[in-house]
Amino acid sequence: MKISTRGRYALIIMINIALSESTISLKDIADKEELPIKYLEKIMALLVKANLVKSIRGKQGGYVLVKSPSEYSIGEILRASEGNLESRACDTDNCNKKSTCPTVKFFDGLYKEINEYVDNKMLSDLIKEV
Repeated sequence: MKISTRGRYALIIMINIALSESTISLKDIADKEELPIKYLEKIMALLVKANLVKSIRGKQGGYVLVKSPSEYSIGEILRASEGNLESRACDTDNCNKKSTCPTVKFFDGLYKEINEYVDNKMLSDLIKEV
């Protein structure tokens, strides 16, 4: 499993929104973090679709969190931006050796550990590091 820039940028977006005292525009985040706004727009669409953030229209518009930073797990943010955090090295669903393959248990265990770790870390934990 590899977390792409999409996942990392999703976390950066969420941290910036959480640290904002009111709404924050995507342009402000892009400028502050020196990231391409077009790419951030695609990521923001995923975060809005997952109902992690909401858009406020108007002159003072921008983005806000839907809930408190302590209520967002890093796992849900990464899944919204990356999809499943699968850690398998092969396609066990279509493998006829699944029941005898010695690596299946290892990768299933790794998947479980990764998910437990990211699901137990909260957005508020990352904000403490800023």
